[in-house]
Amino acid sequence: MRYADGPGTQCEVFVGAPVERVWELVTDIGLPTRLSPELQRVAWLDGADGPAVGARFEGHNSRADMPDWRTVSEIIELTGTVGQAGSDAPAGRRVFAWGVMDADGRYGEPVSDLAGALARWRFELTPEDGGTRLRQSVVIGPGRSGASLVIDAKPELEEKIVDFRLNELRTGMTATLEGIKSLAEQAS
Repeated sequence: MRYADGPGTQCEVFVGAPVERVWELVTDIGLPTRLSPELQRVAWLDGADGPAVGARFEGHNSRADMPDWRTVSEIIELTGTVGQAGSDAPAGRRVFAWGVMDADGRYGEPVSDLAGALARWRFELTPEDGGTRLRQSVVIGPGRSGASLVIDAKPELEEKIVDFRLNELRTGMTATLEGIKSLAEQAS
């Protein structure tokens, strides 16, 4: 798979807690800082103080093999409150999604528009057997990212680089989902 193809991956877990409890956790932008191997801190931007379509937040990230970096994310979907009119989703299904941009131009030109997002993330919650089926997914690109820099240096290895990055993201998503599961089930 090539970076320009918009590769992605997803992970899921069953959480023995109601959708409402899991929703509280996944829409808390600060929670992943406790669970993610890369995301270190977050803050709402532009006066936002909670999730809403169009709200933006910054994330500060760190990896041992590269300098720290900042991203700006914009919420692109926040749907599925129980009984929401006009939704063709299963009853009780909820979605929280955001696009991530390289606002500082770390990987190329600065990006402040979702069309140039370096990734799009999504949580999907569906009621199941008295609990919640929780899915997290990501699609990388089309905007430039750290993977783009590695691909630029070794274009002949692009497919392996993309596979490697997707595996890293799956590892992080698994840790995040297991952390959410643990927190939600402790509270139930």
